[in-house]
Amino acid sequence: MLTGKQRSYLKKLAHDIDPVVSIGKSDLTDSIIKAIDDNLEARELVKVSIQEGSLLDPKETCNEICEMLHAEFVQSIGRRFVLYRQSKNPKKRKIEL
Repeated sequence: MLTGKQRSYLKKLAHDIDPVVSIGKSDLTDSIIKAIDDNLEARELVKVSIQEGSLLDPKETCNEICEMLHAEFVQSIGRRFVLYRQSKNPKKRKIEL
C-alpha cells in the first residue's frame, strides 16, 4: 500500500511518460495483461490508456488489472491510468520510494 507522499512522487514521475499500452475495442485480453506485466517488470511505472471505442470503465479496469498483477494504483485521469509495481529483482529497481 502506497502512502500519500509515495503516490505524489509517483504521480510526478508519471507526468512525463507516454502511455505504453492501449486498450482498444477487444477490451481486456491476455495479451494486454501480459504487455502490462512485462512493462511493469521492466519499468515499474506504467501509463495505460483506454481508447475511445472501448466500453470499459477506466477505474474498474484499473482495479481489475491491479488485482491480477499485484500492482498499485497511482492515478487515473480521464481514460488513462498509472500503475506501479516494485521490481522483484533488487538490481533492476529504478524507483526508490
